[in-house]
Amino acid sequence: LVLAGHPLDLIKVRMQTGAGVGESVWGILRTTFVKEGLRGLYRGVSAPLVAVSPMYAVQFWGYDMGKRLVRTWDNHFHPHNHHHHKSNSNSSTQSFFTTTQLCIAGGISAIPTTAIMAPSERIKCLLQVQQEAGGTPKYTGTMDCARHVYKEGGMASIYKGTGATLLRDIPASVVWFGTYEIVKQTMMEFQGMDPSTGSSLSPMAVLTAGGLAGMAKRST
Repeated sequence: LVLAGHPLDLIKVRMQTGAGVGESVWGILRTTFVKEGLRGLYRGVSAPLVAVSPMYAVQFWGYDMGKRLVRTWDNHFHPHNHHHHKSNSNSSTQSFFTTTQLCIAGGISAIPTTAIMAPSERIKCLLQVQQEAGGTPKYTGTMDCARHVYKEGGMASIYKGTGATLLRDIPASVVWFGTYEIVKQTMMEFQGMDPSTGSSLSPMAVLTAGGLAGMAKRST
């Protein structure tokens, strides 16, 4: 996922920072490849590669914790719903969550994830734009960049931009998990499947739901 999307992410960062002003996506891609080669297209890739596994592990843990929080809040403010759910022992646990609740849980998942992602995102962006600034690159690699950033401002510098990252990722996670659950539910209804009977979607259908959810997340 990281290897496939990183060149486009690099182009996006350079367009956002004004490094590729006046150029199209393909123009920046061509210029970067001519000036810096294939290595240039993957500048800063080691930071997200290191962070991606723990990031997604924490994100899905956060999603599960978010659902637990939503359930706790629901039981506290709507205790009659809790008694109804207990009496209906044949229903699946997932069916107790509304779409809104699942979206809220998805948004909550972005909060712990940012603790891992924000530093790698900052380092990645610094590495991606340094070549466009002209002259000798300031950083030789991911670890060198991390050392310089920490030396310049400590942990506050490492986590600079975290607020903006949260403003981006909380809505994106709401859309991501919300779309995933909605698409799965729609597919099950279309196929006449009932989750309470233990029915489940095929792996291909789940992959399709995940792909559409990813597209929706990227569009936010």
